[in-house]
This record gives sequence, C-alpha cells and structure tokens, in this order.
Amino acid sequence: MNPSSDVVTVERRDHVAIVWLDRPERLNAFGPGFWIEFPSIVDALAEDDSVRVLVVAGKGRAFTSGLDLTAFAPSMASGDLDPHATAPPSGVAHRRATYRMIKKMQRTFSALADCPKPVVAAVHGYCIGAGVDLITACDIRYAAADTTFSVRETRIGMVADVGTLQRLPAIVDPSSLAEVVYTGKDFGASEALAMRLVTRVEPDAEAVLEAALRTAEAIARNSPLAVQGTKAVLSAATRSGVADHLDYVALWNAAFLHSDDLAEAMAAFVDKREPRFEGH
Repeated sequence: MNPSSDVVTVERRDHVAIVWLDRPERLNAFGPGFWIEFPSIVDALAEDDSVRVLVVAGKGRAFTSGLDLTAFAPSMASGDLDPHATAPPSGVAHRRATYRMIKKMQRTFSALADCPKPVVAAVHGYCIGAGVDLITACDIRYAAADTTFSVRETRIGMVADVGTLQRLPAIVDPSSLAEVVYTGKDFGASEALAMRLVTRVEPDAEAVLEAALRTAEAIARNSPLAVQGTKAVLSAATRSGVADHLDYVALWNAAFLHSDDLAEAMAAFVDKREPRFEGH
C-alpha cells in the first residue's frame, strides 16, 4: 500500500517511489499539514525494503512555491502547527513553542537527508523558499529549464530555518551562497547549474522527471546494501554539523522571529505591495 495524504501522494515504479507534492491548485505551497504528513510518508518509504530510491517531484505548474503564507499565518502567530491553536500568554512560553515548532519543521526535510535510500529531486516551474530547503536535503537535484529558484526568507523579514543555510554551504560556493541568501533574488536553472545547486538541466518538466527516473532506476539496479552503505558513509561527515546548526537557527528564530519586520512582510503580502522594513 502506498502512503498518502491530502498534500502528498506516492507512485511506485518497481523499486522507485515517486513522492509527489500534490497540491497543484496552490502551486504545491506548504501549509501546516504538510510538515506533519510529508516526513511520515518519507519514514514509511524508508522502512519499506521494496523501495530502493525516492524521487521527489511536483504536480501541476510548479515544484513548489514554498511556504503557504496565508494558511501558515496562524501557526506563525501561535508557534504551533495546529492552525487552531492560540499563542501562549507569556513571552518565554511563546518562544519555547516557536522553538518546538521550528524543530518539527526541520524534521520534515531532515527526513530526506536521514533516509537511508538515495533521494533525487526533479524540479520545475518554481522552487521557492522552503522548496530550496527541501531539495538541499536530497542527494541529487535536476531542474527543468523553466525553473525559478529563490531563497526568499530575507525578503519576508526572517532567517531561513529549516535546512537551506545548513546544507547549501556544502553544495554551492561561498560567494554564490551569500548572494542568493542575502538578496533573496530569483535565479534560473542555468545559474543554479553554474553554482552547482543542480547537476543537470532538462528542457521541461516531463524531461526532468524522465531524467530523474533514469538515474533512480540505475541506482535501484545496484546492491541496495552497498548503495545505502555508501549514503551512510557520505552523510557521516556532515550530519553532526548540520544538526548543531539547525538547533542554532531554531534558537535564533525562537528569539527574533516575531519582529515588526515580519509583521510588515505579512501585511505587505496581503496588500500586494513592497514591504517597508525598519529593522525592528
């Protein structure tokens, strides 16, 4: 049986599992439920001996537009993934709740990095914000030529806190990293290839999925014990450093996330205007 949810579905092709981001009407934006359901599905596939490789792809016009700011606003206010939760009354309790929520969200993408099976990302359309967090937790990243990438958190008044700042330094050069994370700029597949964020660019969404599946099938033909052992050895050198840095940013955002700048970013998003940040 394939694990599934309202926002993620799974398709099997022999020993390859395609994990589809399946909310195309919202460009596969990540609402509160995604952060709970996605790691559960990845964990179930990690335990399934018939699965040797995972491919993560998005249905519809985009891989993902990132965090669903409209749906997630109540969680950001309360520090709880339950959209109906109310904020704790005290500042300390609120910061503690925010810290716990960030740690749960970090686990969503760490499930991919910690998965013993290789994970291939097939990206098209948009890969924005938390989408970059997701693909940096994958082992192999391919993109369609039409893909737009952005590490957009600084443009909405926050520090990226679910994996990008911890995993990108091992993937791209320091200057490219600084440029994209400080500016929050949009950049295309050719620039992503040049900075080594992706290793292959294909003409369109269909071609990039086919390329990802060819690679996944080639991996799946090898000894699963040897492949998984190789991933474990490759991951061992970086795992503890990433974990420490994830905890650092969770503590940072628990202290500073609820700023006037973040409130201004949310208001600007609703009003469809450029935010006016004051640094408070």
